[in-house]
Amino acid sequence: MDIIDTIKEQIANNTILLYMKGSPNAPQCGFSAKASQAVMGCGEKFAYVDILQNPEIRANLPKYANWPTFPQLWVAGELVGGSDIMLEMFEKGELQTLIKEAAAKAKASEA
Repeated sequence: MDIIDTIKEQIANNTILLYMKGSPNAPQCGFSAKASQAVMGCGEKFAYVDILQNPEIRANLPKYANWPTFPQLWVAGELVGGSDIMLEMFEKGELQTLIKEAAAKAKASEA
């Protein structure tokens, strides 16, 4: 399986997915720290991929997503954006709504 297929599979299999540097509990850059805190603040479980441990994803995701930077938040298969967008949405309450609705839909489809 090539790396683009791997990325597509990760996005398809995880309703809430954060591509970041490090992990939510040990972020490796300030932007990833802020982004993971915003997502954690929404109160739903989410998956993450440490791009520092996955250099192929780090190299190819920006081309696939047409988004040059990390972190990247994907919700229900759609790119939400990077750290600044996530924080702005969080402050307005939009990120919480987006994530809670996506999580509820995912749970409903599993039932």
